Amino acid sequence: MATARTVKDVSPHDFVRAYSAHLKRSGKMELPEWTDIVKTGKSKELSPYDPDWYYTRTASMVRKIYQRGGLGVGAFQRIYGGNKRNGSRPRHFCKSSGSIARHILQQLEKLKIIEKDARGGRRITSKGQQDLDQVAGRIAIATA
Repeated sequence: MATARTVKDVSPHDFVRAYSAHLKRSGKMELPEWTDIVKTGKSKELSPYDPDWYYTRTASMVRKIYQRGGLGVGAFQRIYGGNKRNGSRPRHFCKSSGSIARHILQQLEKLKIIEKDARGGRRITSKGQQDLDQVAGRIAIATA
């Protein structure tokens, strides 16, 4: 008898790639019109090269919420932030865009994958957990 696989049992890279493809295929997420021109943070010089970066970021954020829970916009700004290069001066840490994180969280709430937690931040709903575990199960079967 095969055991059930969860998101924690599969490779993070494989899960993010598979879940972003799942989100893109489903067509339920509406992309904002600014996805091709926006920078992902103050420390970046250009917009992302990958045209599907929005789905990848969404899948990564869902995985983080699944693992920890209680994460909000500020936490994601710190997680996806990076060092800003200041030329000959020392580099300093800068947060990523809060608008992107907020928009993704709002989209996920519309899809009923996450919900606001009473203690702050967001947490996975039972429907969202079931959806994520199905994708993880498909990855486990494919890699076995």
